Amino acid sequence: MVITINLNPAVPALPRLEDKKKIDVRYMLIPPYASAHIFWDDKMSELVYDVEEPILNESEKDVLDRIEEAMLELINVNVAVEKTLEATSNYIDRTARLLIDELNIKMGPETYQKIFYYLFRDFIGMNEVDPMLRDYFIEDIECNGIDTPVYVIHRVYRNLRTNLSYKNIEKLASFVEKLAQRSGRYVSYAQPLLDGTLPDGSRVNATYTKDVTSRGPTFTVRKFTKVPWTPTQLIALGTLSPEMLAYFWILLENKSNLLIAGGTASGKTTLLNALAFFIPPSSRVVSIEDTREINLPRENWLPAVARTSIGVGKVGEVDLFALLRSSFRQNPDYLIVGEVRGKEAFVLFQGMASGHSSLSTMHADSVDTLIRRLQTPPINLSPTLVNSLDCVAVASHAVVKKHETRRVREVVEIVNVNKDGTALINTPFIWNAEKDLFYFKKQSKVFEKISMRRGMTVESLQKELITRAKLLYELYKKKVFDFDEIQKVINDYYKNPAEVVNKYGIIE
Repeated sequence: MVITINLNPAVPALPRLEDKKKIDVRYMLIPPYASAHIFWDDKMSELVYDVEEPILNESEKDVLDRIEEAMLELINVNVAVEKTLEATSNYIDRTARLLIDELNIKMGPETYQKIFYYLFRDFIGMNEVDPMLRDYFIEDIECNGIDTPVYVIHRVYRNLRTNLSYKNIEKLASFVEKLAQRSGRYVSYAQPLLDGTLPDGSRVNATYTKDVTSRGPTFTVRKFTKVPWTPTQLIALGTLSPEMLAYFWILLENKSNLLIAGGTASGKTTLLNALAFFIPPSSRVVSIEDTREINLPRENWLPAVARTSIGVGKVGEVDLFALLRSSFRQNPDYLIVGEVRGKEAFVLFQGMASGHSSLSTMHADSVDTLIRRLQTPPINLSPTLVNSLDCVAVASHAVVKKHETRRVREVVEIVNVNKDGTALINTPFIWNAEKDLFYFKKQSKVFEKISMRRGMTVESLQKELITRAKLLYELYKKKVFDFDEIQKVINDYYKNPAEVVNKYGIIE
């Protein structure tokens, strides 16, 4: 009997209902074994997320425990994890059948199917969390310790309690160790904090001991899409307007410096990835991050990731500051820093001042907060250096028609930062929360800078903004959302704008 496991099920279209009590949806996560069931729970008076897996009776549970125990001594997890899905399934299948024969266990084909799923999930996958990690709609998985439900953040239904909770502190600690191993990191009682990236690109943060987090070990997994969101997808989501994207396109083409500010999970990295589509195709890009989140659709790109120390002390540590300093020797046209937090900001802004176009993100809920953060410890930048920054996009959480979503709240140009830390600013774009509309004004101080630097008129830049906004809106209307297709259109526009404009019937 051939065992098949499907890790790429079709992504369903989920209903967005105003009345949460009417939500009752079920979709496959790992066909034909695991599915998600999202429904209104009357007892708890909230929307819940249940992972539905094959049900084992007591004797089947005993059999599974015996096989898993024996398998721990036999299986080479590294060989199994790194191979193709087919090879991995066959490896688990062969090893399980061998052990069943050796242990003289009798079972029917239906029981074996169920046992196989759990073996695959626990040895190759990520144990109980594996189905959630494979759910396209889940953004975050949050475990706050033992005897408390694991929560997920769903793209459509937002915060949901799940039917998974850890009862055993040793089992949870063992899972945190597994997260560390898969991230290529180290966690122990001496070093109980884990920050890393799983092989699929998801970011993991965890604690290991009860004396650090009182409910026992904890973990949070922030999932990232393997293929970044494209600019037209962000238009479809209402995150920002075509005019805003066209504005950023012109800024990036003309090597301006951009920062994306916002709170946790406000969509900063998503926006950063989408804006990177507009970097000219011939340019060399160097990106620097703590944990790998940036994914650029280009070949001339050098991605660098900071490395934590090994064991106790600072042995082998390569921090953002060191990476950033060395990056200027790699001759980048564009420098992207995942997030600015400390002393690396000084090097980044020195780079901006010396003509390297830079993009980065920063935790700040407004431009005032951002400028204060840049000028106070631990960053301590002088106002002269802060003046190198051209523009700040402020991303934020928003509730539109009772649905949680994300919006670019405003785009602010930095005109001048005074010695006392106050800033003169210009706001060409702003989002109206009440009407869920974006407004923009023609006056742009950055366009004036570009005009002086490049010898173009401000009028020609404004005309170009409208043409590019129309092109992006046309792509959105034609449902052109594909990663490679969008990149091709943008690259073609750089080479021959008139041809692209004609192709999409845009009237200038």
